[in-house]
Amino acid sequence: MKRPRKLSVAERQYLQSMKLAAENWLISKKMSDEWVLVHRMTDITKTVPAP
Repeated sequence: MKRPRKLSVAERQYLQSMKLAAENWLISKKMSDEWVLVHRMTDITKTVPAP
């Protein structure tokens, strides 16, 4: 798996609009139709639709 990376400002705002705490998530994979997020502490993976 690739190294997850920090969120940009626009990505943080999008996650906050989806009721997710943006400071707890990293982007693992960014595709055209969905994003794969990894939680910083627990390594739980979550898939959200791309904006």
